[in-house]
Amino acid sequence: MESSNLHINIHQNNNHDNNNNNVNVGSTTISSSSSTASTSSRYENQKRRDWNTFGQYLKNHRPPLTLSRCSGAHVLEFLRYLDQFGKTKVHVPMCPFYGHPNPPAPCPCPVKQAWGSLDALVGRLRAAFEENGGKPETNPFGARAVRLYLREVRDLQSKARGVSYDKKKKKKRKLSPLPQQLPDTHSVDG
Repeated sequence: MESSNLHINIHQNNNHDNNNNNVNVGSTTISSSSSTASTSSRYENQKRRDWNTFGQYLKNHRPPLTLSRCSGAHVLEFLRYLDQFGKTKVHVPMCPFYGHPNPPAPCPCPVKQAWGSLDALVGRLRAAFEENGGKPETNPFGARAVRLYLREVRDLQSKARGVSYDKKKKKKRKLSPLPQQLPDTHSVDG
């Protein structure tokens, strides 16, 4: 895969174009209409941009890939490819700052995509795949290998950065107690 032919802007807003973008990926055409961008939510716009980026990745892949032949392994390749554009410092175990959330000095450790960004990206691409006619049971973004990779990245980054990625516990809603029945003092008995 030649990385020089593909420029990734996963988190950049491009709302200034008002034309249709069609990316032909083998036998599958991935299209997006920027005219709907003004009425779509921020999430929908990001999902469309991510989908187009993945389509471009498939098109530039050597050999080119069709969406129907894309597997979880190709998704993992894409996620690893994105690391070169990451901004999150991930300390290696030999680094003196390994496990420190706020290191006091610079170090030569690599920067990568943050786990949260990858997790959100996979979620948007998983939804986009099905919205573009893919079947849930063949969705490469929902593959077991992708879920395991995301869990591995989360655990590794948590240890390396000294940051906990524990799931936030849902707050239990307190149910207001039912009003107690007061004895009926107004009844007229015989």
